[in-house]
Amino acid sequence: MTDLSAFRDAALTSKAWPYEEARKLLKRYANGAPAKGHVLFETGYGPSGLPHIGTFNEVLRTTMVRHAFETLSDVPTRLIAFSDDMDGLRKVPDNVPNQEMLREHLGKPLTRIPDPFGTHESFAAHNNARLREFLDRFGFEYEFASSTEYYTGGRFDEALKLVLRHYQGIMGVMLPTLRAERQATYSPVLPVSPKSGIVLQVPVEVLDPETGMIAFEDEGERIEQSVFAGQAKLQWKVDWAMRWVALDVDYEMAGKDLIDSVIQSGKIARVMGGKPPEGFNYEMFLDDKGEKISKSKGNGLSLEQWLSYGPDESLAFYAYREPKKAKALHFGVIPRAVDEYWQFRGNYAAQPAEQKLGNPVHHIHNGDVPSEALPVTYSLLLNLIGVLGAQANEDAVWKLLERYGEGLTRESNPDLAKLVPLVLAYYRDVVASTLKRRAPTQMEAEALRRLDAVLAELPEGASAEDIQNHVYEIGKTGGFESLRDWFKALYETLLGSEQGPRMGSFIALYGVENSRKLIAEALAA
Repeated sequence: MTDLSAFRDAALTSKAWPYEEARKLLKRYANGAPAKGHVLFETGYGPSGLPHIGTFNEVLRTTMVRHAFETLSDVPTRLIAFSDDMDGLRKVPDNVPNQEMLREHLGKPLTRIPDPFGTHESFAAHNNARLREFLDRFGFEYEFASSTEYYTGGRFDEALKLVLRHYQGIMGVMLPTLRAERQATYSPVLPVSPKSGIVLQVPVEVLDPETGMIAFEDEGERIEQSVFAGQAKLQWKVDWAMRWVALDVDYEMAGKDLIDSVIQSGKIARVMGGKPPEGFNYEMFLDDKGEKISKSKGNGLSLEQWLSYGPDESLAFYAYREPKKAKALHFGVIPRAVDEYWQFRGNYAAQPAEQKLGNPVHHIHNGDVPSEALPVTYSLLLNLIGVLGAQANEDAVWKLLERYGEGLTRESNPDLAKLVPLVLAYYRDVVASTLKRRAPTQMEAEALRRLDAVLAELPEGASAEDIQNHVYEIGKTGGFESLRDWFKALYETLLGSEQGPRMGSFIALYGVENSRKLIAEALAA
Protein backbone atom coordinates (compact mmCIF):
# COMPACT_ATOMS: atom_id res chain seq x y z
CA MET A 1 0.00 0.00 0.00
CA THR A 2 1.20 3.51 -0.71
CA ASP A 3 1.62 6.11 2.03
CA LEU A 4 -2.02 7.04 2.51
CA SER A 5 -1.11 10.01 4.71
CA ALA A 6 -0.26 11.86 1.49
CA PHE A 7 -3.93 11.64 0.53
CA ARG A 8 -5.45 12.63 3.88
CA ASP A 9 -5.89 16.35 3.17
CA ALA A 10 -7.36 15.68 -0.28
CA ALA A 11 -9.65 12.99 1.16
CA LEU A 12 -11.22 15.49 3.58
CA THR A 13 -12.85 17.28 0.64
CA SER A 14 -12.95 14.55 -2.03
CA LYS A 15 -16.31 14.10 -3.77
CA ALA A 16 -15.63 10.40 -4.40
CA TRP A 17 -18.51 8.58 -2.75
CA PRO A 18 -16.39 6.35 -0.44
CA TYR A 19 -14.85 9.48 1.12
CA GLU A 20 -18.24 11.16 1.44
CA GLU A 21 -19.42 8.08 3.32
CA ALA A 22 -16.28 7.86 5.45
CA ARG A 23 -16.69 11.44 6.60
CA LYS A 24 -20.04 10.45 8.15
CA LEU A 25 -18.06 8.23 10.51
CA LEU A 26 -15.62 11.02 11.31
CA LYS A 27 -18.60 13.13 12.35
CA ARG A 28 -20.11 10.21 14.32
CA TYR A 29 -16.97 10.05 16.45
CA ALA A 30 -15.89 13.68 16.38
CA ASN A 31 -14.62 13.42 19.97
CA GLY A 32 -12.40 10.40 19.40
CA ALA A 33 -12.54 6.63 19.02
CA PRO A 34 -15.63 4.72 20.21
CA ALA A 35 -15.52 2.97 23.58
CA LYS A 36 -15.08 -0.41 21.89
CA GLY A 37 -11.82 0.86 20.40
CA HIS A 38 -12.67 0.40 16.73
CA VAL A 39 -15.19 1.33 14.05
CA LEU A 40 -17.33 -1.65 13.02
CA PHE A 41 -18.55 -2.15 9.46
CA GLU A 42 -21.12 -4.85 8.67
CA THR A 43 -22.56 -6.48 5.59
CA GLY A 44 -25.46 -8.91 5.53
CA TYR A 45 -26.14 -12.00 3.44
CA GLY A 46 -29.28 -14.13 3.28
CA PRO A 47 -28.12 -17.65 2.35
CA SER A 48 -31.51 -18.80 1.06
CA GLY A 49 -29.95 -18.78 -2.40
CA LEU A 50 -26.54 -18.90 -4.00
CA PRO A 51 -24.40 -15.77 -3.62
CA HIS A 52 -24.68 -13.40 -6.57
CA ILE A 53 -22.92 -10.29 -7.75
CA GLY A 54 -25.14 -8.06 -5.64
CA THR A 55 -23.90 -9.83 -2.51
CA PHE A 56 -20.30 -9.39 -3.54
CA ASN A 57 -20.86 -5.74 -4.42
CA GLU A 58 -22.09 -4.93 -0.93
CA VAL A 59 -18.92 -6.32 0.63
CA LEU A 60 -16.76 -4.60 -1.97
CA ARG A 61 -18.40 -1.20 -1.57
CA THR A 62 -18.35 -1.43 2.21
CA THR A 63 -14.65 -2.31 2.03
CA MET A 64 -14.06 0.76 -0.11
CA VAL A 65 -15.71 2.95 2.53
CA ARG A 66 -13.65 1.20 5.20
CA HIS A 67 -10.42 1.94 3.34
CA ALA A 68 -11.52 5.54 2.78
CA PHE A 69 -12.10 5.90 6.53
CA GLU A 70 -8.66 4.45 7.21
CA THR A 71 -7.22 7.19 4.98
CA LEU A 72 -8.97 9.81 7.09
CA SER A 73 -8.49 8.34 10.56
CA ASP A 74 -6.11 6.22 12.61
CA VAL A 75 -8.96 4.53 14.51
CA PRO A 76 -8.84 0.73 13.95
CA THR A 77 -11.63 -0.87 11.91
CA ARG A 78 -13.32 -4.27 11.61
CA LEU A 79 -15.65 -5.69 8.98
CA ILE A 80 -18.16 -8.42 9.77
CA ALA A 81 -19.82 -10.33 6.93
CA PHE A 82 -22.97 -11.54 8.67
CA SER A 83 -25.01 -14.47 7.37
CA ASP A 84 -28.69 -14.58 8.33
CA ASP A 85 -28.63 -18.37 8.35
CA MET A 86 -31.20 -18.75 11.15
CA ASP A 87 -33.87 -17.54 8.73
CA GLY A 88 -36.61 -19.98 7.83
CA LEU A 89 -36.65 -21.08 4.19
CA ARG A 90 -39.69 -19.36 2.68
CA LYS A 91 -39.48 -20.73 -0.85
CA VAL A 92 -37.27 -23.07 -2.84
CA PRO A 93 -34.79 -21.27 -5.15
CA ASP A 94 -35.16 -22.00 -8.86
CA ASN A 95 -31.45 -22.64 -9.44
CA VAL A 96 -30.63 -25.46 -7.01
CA PRO A 97 -30.97 -29.29 -7.27
CA ASN A 98 -33.14 -31.60 -5.13
CA GLN A 99 -36.01 -29.15 -4.94
CA GLU A 100 -38.50 -31.74 -3.70
CA MET A 101 -36.27 -32.45 -0.71
CA LEU A 102 -36.05 -28.74 0.07
CA ARG A 103 -39.83 -28.38 -0.07
CA GLU A 104 -40.07 -30.91 2.75
CA HIS A 105 -38.06 -28.53 4.94
CA LEU A 106 -39.80 -25.24 4.15
CA GLY A 107 -39.99 -22.99 7.19
CA LYS A 108 -37.00 -24.49 8.99
CA PRO A 109 -33.82 -22.51 9.74
CA LEU A 110 -31.41 -22.70 6.82
CA THR A 111 -28.73 -24.30 9.00
CA ARG A 112 -31.12 -27.17 9.81
CA ILE A 113 -31.93 -28.03 6.19
CA PRO A 114 -29.85 -30.66 4.34
CA ASP A 115 -27.56 -29.41 1.59
CA PRO A 116 -29.24 -30.08 -1.79
CA PHE A 117 -25.77 -30.19 -3.36
CA GLY A 118 -24.65 -32.91 -0.95
CA THR A 119 -21.33 -31.27 -0.11
CA HIS A 120 -21.94 -29.62 3.27
CA GLU A 121 -23.78 -30.30 6.50
CA SER A 122 -26.59 -27.88 5.64
CA PHE A 123 -27.99 -25.67 2.88
CA ALA A 124 -26.75 -22.58 4.72
CA ALA A 125 -23.27 -24.08 5.18
CA HIS A 126 -23.02 -24.69 1.43
CA ASN A 127 -24.03 -21.15 0.50
CA ASN A 128 -21.92 -19.61 3.27
CA ALA A 129 -18.91 -21.52 1.94
CA ARG A 130 -19.55 -20.28 -1.58
CA LEU A 131 -19.68 -16.71 -0.33
CA ARG A 132 -16.48 -17.03 1.71
CA GLU A 133 -14.59 -18.68 -1.15
CA PHE A 134 -15.42 -15.77 -3.39
CA LEU A 135 -14.63 -13.09 -0.83
CA ASP A 136 -11.35 -14.83 -0.08
CA ARG A 137 -10.49 -14.87 -3.76
CA PHE A 138 -10.59 -11.08 -3.76
CA GLY A 139 -8.51 -10.82 -0.62
CA PHE A 140 -11.16 -9.06 1.46
CA GLU A 141 -10.29 -8.58 5.10
CA TYR A 142 -13.43 -9.63 6.96
CA GLU A 143 -14.72 -11.72 9.82
CA PHE A 144 -17.47 -14.16 8.92
CA ALA A 145 -20.35 -14.36 11.38
CA SER A 146 -23.18 -16.89 11.48
CA SER A 147 -26.57 -15.89 12.89
CA THR A 148 -27.11 -19.45 14.07
CA GLU A 149 -23.82 -19.49 15.96
CA TYR A 150 -24.56 -16.13 17.57
CA TYR A 151 -28.07 -17.17 18.63
CA THR A 152 -27.14 -20.63 19.88
CA GLY A 153 -23.86 -19.55 21.44
CA GLY A 154 -25.36 -16.82 23.61
CA ARG A 155 -23.80 -13.84 21.80
CA PHE A 156 -27.24 -12.27 21.43
CA ASP A 157 -28.69 -13.15 24.84
CA GLU A 158 -28.34 -9.69 26.38
CA ALA A 159 -29.77 -8.05 23.28
CA LEU A 160 -32.65 -10.55 23.24
CA LYS A 161 -33.42 -9.53 26.81
CA LEU A 162 -33.57 -5.91 25.59
CA VAL A 163 -36.05 -6.92 22.89
CA LEU A 164 -38.29 -8.63 25.45
CA ARG A 165 -38.03 -5.70 27.86
CA HIS A 166 -39.02 -3.26 25.12
CA TYR A 167 -41.49 -5.63 23.48
CA GLN A 168 -44.42 -3.19 23.48
CA GLY A 169 -42.29 -0.31 22.25
CA ILE A 170 -41.10 -2.43 19.30
CA MET A 171 -44.69 -3.46 18.59
CA GLY A 172 -45.54 0.24 18.57
CA VAL A 173 -43.00 0.79 15.81
CA MET A 174 -44.00 -2.20 13.70
CA LEU A 175 -47.79 -2.51 13.95
CA PRO A 176 -48.60 0.77 12.12
CA THR A 177 -46.59 -0.50 9.13
CA LEU A 178 -48.61 -3.73 8.80
CA ARG A 179 -51.95 -4.64 7.26
CA ALA A 180 -54.78 -5.38 9.72
CA GLU A 181 -54.69 -9.14 9.17
CA ARG A 182 -50.91 -9.21 9.74
CA GLN A 183 -51.20 -7.12 12.88
CA ALA A 184 -53.33 -9.85 14.43
CA THR A 185 -50.53 -12.44 14.24
CA TYR A 186 -47.39 -10.30 14.28
CA SER A 187 -44.68 -10.83 16.86
CA PRO A 188 -41.11 -9.46 16.91
CA VAL A 189 -40.04 -12.87 18.22
CA LEU A 190 -40.28 -16.03 16.09
CA PRO A 191 -40.09 -19.18 18.21
CA VAL A 192 -38.71 -22.36 16.72
CA SER A 193 -41.29 -25.12 17.09
CA PRO A 194 -40.07 -27.93 19.38
CA LYS A 195 -42.34 -30.24 17.35
CA SER A 196 -41.68 -29.45 13.69
CA GLY A 197 -38.49 -27.39 13.87
CA ILE A 198 -40.20 -24.67 11.82
CA VAL A 199 -39.69 -20.98 12.55
CA LEU A 200 -43.22 -20.02 13.64
CA GLN A 201 -45.08 -16.83 12.75
CA VAL A 202 -47.39 -16.73 15.78
CA PRO A 203 -48.32 -14.27 18.53
CA VAL A 204 -46.02 -14.46 21.54
CA GLU A 205 -46.52 -13.66 25.22
CA VAL A 206 -43.47 -12.41 27.12
CA LEU A 207 -43.27 -14.20 30.45
CA ASP A 208 -39.88 -13.11 31.82
CA PRO A 209 -37.35 -11.00 29.88
CA GLU A 210 -34.50 -11.91 32.23
CA THR A 211 -34.82 -15.67 31.66
CA GLY A 212 -35.97 -15.21 28.07
CA MET A 213 -39.19 -17.13 28.69
CA ILE A 214 -42.06 -16.69 26.26
CA ALA A 215 -45.33 -18.52 25.60
CA PHE A 216 -46.99 -19.32 22.29
CA GLU A 217 -49.34 -21.78 20.65
CA ASP A 218 -47.93 -24.64 18.56
CA GLU A 219 -50.33 -27.05 16.86
CA GLY A 220 -53.06 -26.21 19.41
CA GLU A 221 -50.78 -26.60 22.45
CA ARG A 222 -49.48 -23.80 24.68
CA ILE A 223 -45.71 -23.95 24.77
CA GLU A 224 -43.43 -22.14 27.20
CA GLN A 225 -39.76 -21.97 26.23
CA SER A 226 -36.77 -19.67 26.29
CA VAL A 227 -35.69 -17.52 23.36
CA PHE A 228 -32.06 -18.37 24.17
CA ALA A 229 -29.90 -21.18 22.71
CA GLY A 230 -31.37 -20.91 19.23
CA GLN A 231 -34.93 -21.68 20.33
CA ALA A 232 -36.17 -18.48 18.68
CA LYS A 233 -35.05 -15.79 16.30
CA LEU A 234 -36.36 -12.33 15.57
CA GLN A 235 -38.42 -10.94 12.72
CA TRP A 236 -35.83 -9.66 10.31
CA LYS A 237 -36.34 -5.91 10.79
CA VAL A 238 -36.16 -6.43 14.53
CA ASP A 239 -33.27 -8.85 14.05
CA TRP A 240 -31.38 -6.23 12.05
CA ALA A 241 -31.89 -3.60 14.75
CA MET A 242 -30.97 -6.06 17.51
CA ARG A 243 -27.74 -6.90 15.70
CA TRP A 244 -26.83 -3.24 15.33
CA VAL A 245 -27.29 -2.77 19.07
CA ALA A 246 -25.69 -6.06 20.16
CA LEU A 247 -22.57 -5.59 18.04
CA ASP A 248 -22.50 -1.77 18.12
CA VAL A 249 -22.40 -1.56 14.33
CA ASP A 250 -21.22 1.81 12.98
CA TYR A 251 -21.75 1.41 9.24
CA GLU A 252 -23.96 -0.74 7.02
CA MET A 253 -25.29 0.02 3.55
CA ALA A 254 -28.36 -1.50 1.94
CA GLY A 255 -30.19 -1.65 -1.37
CA LYS A 256 -32.75 0.98 -2.32
CA ASP A 257 -35.49 -1.61 -1.92
CA LEU A 258 -34.73 -1.71 1.82
CA ILE A 259 -35.12 2.00 2.56
CA ASP A 260 -38.29 1.43 4.58
CA SER A 261 -36.65 -1.44 6.46
CA VAL A 262 -33.66 0.75 7.34
CA ILE A 263 -36.04 3.38 8.74
CA GLN A 264 -38.02 0.89 10.83
CA SER A 265 -34.94 -0.92 12.09
CA GLY A 266 -33.40 2.42 13.03
CA LYS A 267 -36.47 3.26 15.13
CA ILE A 268 -36.32 -0.13 16.83
CA ALA A 269 -32.62 0.29 17.60
CA ARG A 270 -33.42 3.58 19.34
CA VAL A 271 -36.25 1.95 21.31
CA MET A 272 -33.65 -0.56 22.53
CA GLY A 273 -31.39 2.31 23.60
CA GLY A 274 -28.94 1.99 20.72
CA LYS A 275 -27.84 4.18 17.80
CA PRO A 276 -28.42 3.05 14.21
CA PRO A 277 -25.32 2.81 11.99
CA GLU A 278 -24.36 5.22 9.26
CA GLY A 279 -24.86 4.09 5.67
CA PHE A 280 -26.50 4.79 2.35
CA ASN A 281 -28.92 3.08 0.01
CA TYR A 282 -27.52 1.90 -3.31
CA GLU A 283 -29.51 1.20 -6.44
CA MET A 284 -30.12 -2.34 -7.62
CA PHE A 285 -28.58 -4.18 -10.54
CA LEU A 286 -30.96 -5.11 -13.34
CA ASP A 287 -30.84 -7.98 -15.80
CA ASP A 288 -31.04 -7.53 -19.56
CA LYS A 289 -34.85 -7.26 -19.27
CA GLY A 290 -34.65 -4.44 -16.73
CA GLU A 291 -35.73 -6.65 -13.84
CA LYS A 292 -34.08 -6.71 -10.41
CA ILE A 293 -31.52 -9.48 -10.02
CA SER A 294 -32.69 -12.14 -7.58
CA LYS A 295 -30.62 -14.91 -6.04
CA SER A 296 -33.70 -17.15 -5.92
CA LYS A 297 -34.48 -16.62 -9.63
CA GLY A 298 -30.85 -16.82 -10.66
CA ASN A 299 -31.37 -14.13 -13.31
CA GLY A 300 -28.64 -11.74 -14.33
CA LEU A 301 -24.99 -12.69 -14.15
CA SER A 302 -23.50 -14.97 -11.55
CA LEU A 303 -20.13 -14.29 -10.02
CA GLU A 304 -18.67 -17.22 -11.91
CA GLN A 305 -20.08 -16.07 -15.24
CA TRP A 306 -18.51 -12.63 -15.05
CA LEU A 307 -15.15 -14.09 -14.08
CA SER A 308 -15.33 -16.54 -16.97
CA TYR A 309 -15.09 -13.58 -19.34
CA GLY A 310 -13.54 -10.69 -17.42
CA PRO A 311 -10.75 -10.28 -14.84
CA ASP A 312 -11.47 -9.64 -11.18
CA GLU A 313 -10.66 -5.94 -11.40
CA SER A 314 -13.26 -5.34 -14.11
CA LEU A 315 -16.02 -6.60 -11.83
CA ALA A 316 -14.81 -4.36 -9.00
CA PHE A 317 -14.65 -1.43 -11.43
CA TYR A 318 -18.25 -1.95 -12.54
CA ALA A 319 -19.40 -2.17 -8.92
CA TYR A 320 -17.66 1.07 -7.95
CA ARG A 321 -19.20 3.28 -10.60
CA GLU A 322 -22.34 5.26 -9.69
CA PRO A 323 -23.69 3.08 -6.85
CA LYS A 324 -26.85 5.18 -6.56
CA LYS A 325 -27.77 4.63 -10.20
CA ALA A 326 -29.57 1.49 -11.41
CA LYS A 327 -27.35 -0.36 -13.87
CA ALA A 328 -27.88 -3.24 -16.25
CA LEU A 329 -25.84 -6.32 -15.45
CA HIS A 330 -25.62 -8.71 -18.38
CA PHE A 331 -23.00 -10.22 -20.67
CA GLY A 332 -22.89 -7.19 -22.94
CA VAL A 333 -21.41 -4.88 -20.27
CA ILE A 334 -18.27 -6.94 -19.65
CA PRO A 335 -16.01 -5.82 -22.56
CA ARG A 336 -16.60 -2.14 -21.89
CA ALA A 337 -16.02 -2.57 -18.14
CA VAL A 338 -12.67 -4.25 -18.84
CA ASP A 339 -11.54 -1.56 -21.27
CA GLU A 340 -12.66 1.31 -19.05
CA TYR A 341 -10.85 -0.20 -16.06
CA TRP A 342 -7.60 -0.21 -18.03
CA GLN A 343 -8.24 3.30 -19.34
CA PHE A 344 -8.68 4.69 -15.81
CA ARG A 345 -5.70 2.67 -14.61
CA GLY A 346 -3.53 4.14 -17.37
CA ASN A 347 -4.49 7.67 -16.35
CA TYR A 348 -3.82 7.18 -12.64
CA ALA A 349 -0.05 7.70 -12.33
CA ALA A 350 -0.04 11.19 -13.86
CA GLN A 351 -3.01 12.50 -11.87
CA PRO A 352 -2.73 14.84 -8.87
CA ALA A 353 -3.85 13.51 -5.48
CA GLU A 354 -7.40 14.87 -5.63
CA GLN A 355 -7.99 13.26 -9.05
CA LYS A 356 -6.45 9.98 -7.93
CA LEU A 357 -8.95 9.84 -5.05
CA GLY A 358 -11.79 10.13 -7.56
CA ASN A 359 -10.35 7.49 -9.88
CA PRO A 360 -12.13 4.13 -9.45
CA VAL A 361 -8.84 2.19 -9.61
CA HIS A 362 -7.64 3.97 -6.45
CA HIS A 363 -10.47 2.33 -4.54
CA ILE A 364 -10.17 -1.01 -6.30
CA HIS A 365 -6.49 -1.29 -5.34
CA ASN A 366 -6.67 0.70 -2.09
CA GLY A 367 -4.20 3.25 -3.42
CA ASP A 368 -1.61 0.70 -4.54
CA VAL A 369 -2.39 0.84 -8.26
CA PRO A 370 -0.17 -1.34 -10.51
CA SER A 371 1.74 0.58 -13.16
CA GLU A 372 1.60 -2.01 -15.98
CA ALA A 373 -0.39 -1.03 -19.06
CA LEU A 374 -2.42 -3.24 -21.38
CA PRO A 375 -1.10 -2.97 -24.98
CA VAL A 376 -4.40 -3.92 -26.65
CA THR A 377 -8.03 -3.54 -25.59
CA TYR A 378 -10.62 -6.23 -24.90
CA SER A 379 -12.65 -4.84 -27.81
CA LEU A 380 -9.74 -5.11 -30.19
CA LEU A 381 -8.96 -8.66 -29.13
CA LEU A 382 -12.60 -9.60 -29.53
CA ASN A 383 -12.73 -8.32 -33.10
CA LEU A 384 -9.43 -9.96 -33.90
CA ILE A 385 -10.73 -13.30 -32.67
CA GLY A 386 -13.91 -12.73 -34.65
CA VAL A 387 -12.09 -12.51 -37.96
CA LEU A 388 -9.92 -15.51 -37.08
CA GLY A 389 -13.16 -17.42 -36.64
CA ALA A 390 -12.71 -21.18 -36.47
CA GLN A 391 -8.92 -20.74 -36.41
CA ALA A 392 -9.09 -18.64 -33.24
CA ASN A 393 -7.08 -20.05 -30.34
CA GLU A 394 -4.47 -18.70 -27.95
CA ASP A 395 -1.53 -19.58 -30.19
CA ALA A 396 -3.10 -17.90 -33.24
CA VAL A 397 -3.87 -14.77 -31.24
CA TRP A 398 -0.36 -14.58 -29.80
CA LYS A 399 1.18 -15.06 -33.21
CA LEU A 400 -0.52 -11.85 -34.33
CA LEU A 401 0.21 -10.05 -31.07
CA GLU A 402 3.91 -10.85 -31.21
CA ARG A 403 4.07 -9.48 -34.74
CA TYR A 404 2.13 -6.38 -33.71
CA GLY A 405 4.42 -5.29 -30.88
CA GLU A 406 8.09 -5.92 -30.36
CA GLY A 407 8.58 -7.96 -27.21
CA LEU A 408 4.84 -8.60 -26.87
CA THR A 409 4.88 -12.11 -25.39
CA ARG A 410 2.98 -14.09 -22.77
CA GLU A 411 5.93 -13.84 -20.42
CA SER A 412 6.35 -10.07 -20.72
CA ASN A 413 2.62 -9.33 -20.46
CA PRO A 414 1.06 -11.51 -17.75
CA ASP A 415 -2.13 -9.40 -17.57
CA LEU A 416 -2.65 -9.79 -21.31
CA ALA A 417 -1.88 -13.49 -21.01
CA LYS A 418 -4.73 -13.79 -18.48
CA LEU A 419 -7.06 -11.75 -20.66
CA VAL A 420 -6.67 -13.62 -23.97
CA PRO A 421 -8.39 -16.87 -22.83
CA LEU A 422 -11.19 -14.84 -21.24
CA VAL A 423 -11.85 -13.01 -24.51
CA LEU A 424 -11.73 -16.28 -26.42
CA ALA A 425 -14.34 -17.72 -24.06
CA TYR A 426 -16.52 -14.61 -24.42
CA TYR A 427 -16.33 -14.80 -28.20
CA ARG A 428 -17.19 -18.49 -28.20
CA ASP A 429 -20.08 -18.31 -25.72
CA VAL A 430 -21.56 -14.86 -26.30
CA VAL A 431 -20.51 -13.30 -29.60
CA ALA A 432 -19.90 -15.98 -32.24
CA SER A 433 -23.54 -16.75 -32.93
CA THR A 434 -24.40 -13.06 -33.35
CA LEU A 435 -21.81 -12.15 -35.99
CA LYS A 436 -23.05 -11.81 -39.53
CA ARG A 437 -21.28 -9.78 -42.19
CA ARG A 438 -23.46 -7.91 -44.64
CA ALA A 439 -22.71 -6.89 -48.19
CA PRO A 440 -21.64 -3.25 -48.66
CA THR A 441 -23.78 -0.71 -50.45
CA GLN A 442 -22.45 0.79 -53.68
CA MET A 443 -21.07 3.83 -51.86
CA GLU A 444 -19.53 1.68 -49.14
CA ALA A 445 -17.98 -0.64 -51.74
CA GLU A 446 -16.28 2.32 -53.43
CA ALA A 447 -14.90 3.47 -50.07
CA LEU A 448 -13.63 -0.06 -49.34
CA ARG A 449 -11.84 -0.13 -52.73
CA ARG A 450 -10.16 3.17 -51.86
CA LEU A 451 -9.12 1.74 -48.48
CA ASP A 452 -7.72 -1.35 -50.16
CA ALA A 453 -5.69 0.80 -52.54
CA VAL A 454 -4.32 2.86 -49.65
CA LEU A 455 -3.36 -0.26 -47.71
CA ALA A 456 -1.60 -1.65 -50.77
CA GLU A 457 0.63 1.45 -50.89
CA LEU A 458 1.47 1.55 -47.19
CA PRO A 459 5.15 1.16 -46.28
CA GLU A 460 6.07 -1.90 -44.24
CA GLY A 461 5.63 -1.32 -40.54
CA ALA A 462 3.15 1.54 -40.88
CA SER A 463 1.90 2.61 -37.48
CA ALA A 464 -1.66 2.19 -36.23
CA GLU A 465 -1.96 5.98 -36.05
CA ASP A 466 -0.93 6.41 -39.71
CA ILE A 467 -3.42 3.80 -40.81
CA GLN A 468 -6.14 5.42 -38.70
CA ASN A 469 -5.49 8.78 -40.38
CA HIS A 470 -5.98 7.21 -43.82
CA VAL A 471 -9.20 5.55 -42.68
CA TYR A 472 -10.45 8.89 -41.38
CA GLU A 473 -9.65 10.65 -44.65
CA ILE A 474 -11.59 8.11 -46.70
CA GLY A 475 -14.57 8.49 -44.38
CA LYS A 476 -14.48 12.27 -44.66
CA THR A 477 -14.41 12.29 -48.47
CA GLY A 478 -16.41 9.17 -49.23
CA GLY A 479 -19.88 10.67 -49.20
CA PHE A 480 -20.90 9.46 -45.76
CA GLU A 481 -23.13 11.71 -43.65
CA SER A 482 -20.80 11.19 -40.70
CA LEU A 483 -17.64 9.33 -39.80
CA ARG A 484 -19.79 7.17 -37.54
CA ASP A 485 -21.60 5.85 -40.62
CA TRP A 486 -18.28 4.97 -42.24
CA PHE A 487 -16.98 3.11 -39.22
CA LYS A 488 -20.29 1.34 -38.77
CA ALA A 489 -20.05 0.19 -42.39
CA LEU A 490 -16.51 -1.12 -41.76
CA TYR A 491 -17.63 -3.03 -38.66
CA GLU A 492 -20.69 -4.54 -40.31
CA THR A 493 -19.07 -5.51 -43.63
CA LEU A 494 -15.64 -6.60 -42.38
CA LEU A 495 -16.29 -7.80 -38.83
CA GLY A 496 -19.97 -8.70 -38.80
CA SER A 497 -20.61 -6.51 -35.76
CA GLU A 498 -22.38 -3.21 -35.10
CA GLN A 499 -19.46 -2.01 -32.97
CA GLY A 500 -15.74 -2.39 -33.22
CA PRO A 501 -12.27 -1.11 -32.40
CA ARG A 502 -10.14 1.71 -33.79
CA MET A 503 -9.64 0.43 -37.31
CA GLY A 504 -6.03 1.63 -37.47
CA SER A 505 -5.16 -0.49 -34.44
CA PHE A 506 -7.12 -3.43 -35.79
CA ILE A 507 -5.44 -3.37 -39.21
CA ALA A 508 -2.00 -2.97 -37.64
CA LEU A 509 -2.66 -5.93 -35.36
CA TYR A 510 -4.40 -8.21 -37.83
CA GLY A 511 -1.94 -7.32 -40.55
CA VAL A 512 -2.34 -5.28 -43.74
CA GLU A 513 -2.48 -8.30 -46.06
CA ASN A 514 -5.01 -10.10 -43.86
CA SER A 515 -7.10 -6.93 -43.72
CA ARG A 516 -7.03 -6.62 -47.51
CA LYS A 517 -8.35 -10.19 -47.72
CA LEU A 518 -11.27 -9.13 -45.49
CA ILE A 519 -12.01 -6.25 -47.85
CA ALA A 520 -11.87 -8.59 -50.85
CA GLU A 521 -14.33 -10.97 -49.16
CA ALA A 522 -16.68 -8.08 -48.39
CA LEU A 523 -16.56 -6.80 -51.99
CA ALA A 524 -17.26 -10.28 -53.29
CA ALA A 525 -20.34 -10.72 -51.10
